[in-house]
Amino acid sequence: MKETYLTKEGYKELQDKLHELKTVRRREIAEAIHTAKEQGDLSENAEYVNAKEEQRRIETRISDLESTIKHAQVITKAGTNEVSVGNTVKLNCDGDEKVYRIVGSNETDPMEAKISNESPIGKALMGRKKGDVLSIPTPAGDKECEIIDIT
Repeated sequence: MKETYLTKEGYKELQDKLHELKTVRRREIAEAIHTAKEQGDLSENAEYVNAKEEQRRIETRISDLESTIKHAQVITKAGTNEVSVGNTVKLNCDGDEKVYRIVGSNETDPMEAKISNESPIGKALMGRKKGDVLSIPTPAGDKECEIIDIT
């Protein structure tokens, strides 16, 4: 598995999610399976089948999270000389100011302007410096942007 970049906050969120799945969700699903078994014939028991499917889904998610956490490279402090994971970047794109936080692929949230270092915009920004002018790919075509600030 390839190395995954995470901010400290993202790493903590994954650990919290893993803890919830292992302690709360596993218990809930075990109770649902037990209740469904008490209803008798398992071959025609939709509640039992659904509970077992949910159990498989949760166990897969737990395994995925454990692997991600095991292979994570936590970015504790990003420098401000050039764009890297953990930085917040302020851009001027044709007079329109945009701010993005560069995060690992597991933390992306476009609604909060958190973009992956592996996304087209993230790739275009990685390694760039304040004052650099670059072409940012957008669905409507490339936009010329200048990096105003890196924090």
